[in-house]
Amino acid sequence: MKIVWRLGRATVRDVYEALRQRRPIAYTTVMTMMNILEQKRHLRKQRGDKAFLYQPVRPQQRVLRDMVRDFLGRVFDGSAQPLLVHLVKDRRLSEKDLRNILRSLKEQ
Repeated sequence: MKIVWRLGRATVRDVYEALRQRRPIAYTTVMTMMNILEQKRHLRKQRGDKAFLYQPVRPQQRVLRDMVRDFLGRVFDGSAQPLLVHLVKDRRLSEKDLRNILRSLKEQ
């Protein structure tokens, strides 16, 4: 999804080539995943000149927001505090991250 969001529209080959730069992956795996994402209505497919073009149905920020809410609901009973505590204790948040979070909270 990140690749399709970044490109705006992409073929299976476009996504395959982008992923292959990071790690070995089979073309058929990418094709299967993109078909699943289309079936779940995360991607829309239309016929291009030589191949199908896929584009995101919803904006990235909206999908991420929904995924975070779903994760918080399933794992932390809807509360973000235990997640943040875990991230701080596990040293996943840098001092800079913490300052940015505090600044964001003050702006709210």
